[in-house]
Amino acid sequence: MLKKRLLLAFVAVMSICSPAFAQDAASGDIVKKGISLGPLPVVAFDQDKGFQYGALLNIYNFGDGTTYPVPKSQWYLEASFFTKGSKLFVVNFDSRTLIPGVRTCLSATYTDDKALDFYGFNGYDTYIDHSILSSTSSYYRMSRAVPYIKADFTGNITRNLYWKAGYHFKYFKISEFIPEDGPHFSLFSLYKSDGVGGVVIPGDEADGGISSSVRAGLMYDSRNFEAAPSRGIWAEANLEYAPSWLGTSKEYLKYYVAFRNYLPIWGDKLVFAYRLNAQGFLKDPAFYMLPFETILGYGYDRDGFGGYRTVRGIMRNRIQGRSVCYYNSELRWRFVDFHLFNQNIGLAVSGFCDGGRVLVPYGGVKFTEENFHIAAGGGFRFIMNRNFIVAVEYGVPFKEQDRLPGKAGSLYINTGFLF
Repeated sequence: MLKKRLLLAFVAVMSICSPAFAQDAASGDIVKKGISLGPLPVVAFDQDKGFQYGALLNIYNFGDGTTYPVPKSQWYLEASFFTKGSKLFVVNFDSRTLIPGVRTCLSATYTDDKALDFYGFNGYDTYIDHSILSSTSSYYRMSRAVPYIKADFTGNITRNLYWKAGYHFKYFKISEFIPEDGPHFSLFSLYKSDGVGGVVIPGDEADGGISSSVRAGLMYDSRNFEAAPSRGIWAEANLEYAPSWLGTSKEYLKYYVAFRNYLPIWGDKLVFAYRLNAQGFLKDPAFYMLPFETILGYGYDRDGFGGYRTVRGIMRNRIQGRSVCYYNSELRWRFVDFHLFNQNIGLAVSGFCDGGRVLVPYGGVKFTEENFHIAAGGGFRFIMNRNFIVAVEYGVPFKEQDRLPGKAGSLYINTGFLF
């Protein structure tokens, strides 16, 4: 089945059409010009969400080709459904020319998780009962729908130093997960009523609310290429302020710092890359704000500390607290490059070790058991025109408390590099 899905993805990306191209003698790449379309039926898999099916479309505008492999602008459109009850709709627009000297990133997304993973707060301080998790999935579930819009802008200060600013709006609709055989008692219900380990979800947050925020920050970026860098540093520090006068249900101030380094070992073929990340709130926010990673620029906020986009191999949303940190370390080897159907193709493998933990607990309690949640694994990537990347990865957690019952680890089939 896995080979069949990968073949389907390969055939689909081969249908990408470009009106013009030329050979770059220096790099050996075919220089893309004009509009390049990347339609792809979404056939993916996430251990936490199940099989993903739908469609996506990448639209790259390379103009006269002088900026290749960096597009002048690009659209990303996606409509996806997951077999464990999630839906995802995305419209992203990224332009380097809409406003002269400023990179503009606009996004509208809608996520609907009918059976969202909820394992409580403060990491190992919340014990996961595998006998319950294996017999019924409803106890560790809740329901959440989030429409989300944003507008981010990035400008250059000097050389590799940039400013960032933006506005983000989210509306959260929270409710109990109701399986087909009717309502069941859940961990989410327990937090709302009696609490767990001294932590209680306040009644005025239990049904959701609004986050309306402004963000600002600084970024240092010396990467040689954005989608698949082989050298350079990418570091940033952001602040997010969501005051009540902007419509936020429970105001908050949040910080986010990240450091990513790409170290070439053998040209651009063998690269060691790592990411260090920390973020948190100066005081407890509404509980539904905890699992989101703060993005300022291209892309959109993704949830789930633990899971594919943060700590691979660890269960989604396993790491929730007022402040959290995580790391990714990865050795990447692009072992072959060739041309096929006028496209630049590369194949790569990787090995990784990821980890994360809660730094400051949520709910005004003290830690008893929390430590780093760690997983290791490997992956394979199909790279086309340096921008479009199909990824297959598998991560194995070190501790049973971080894995699903009966599973050695977690499998992910998706797009792009993690960072």
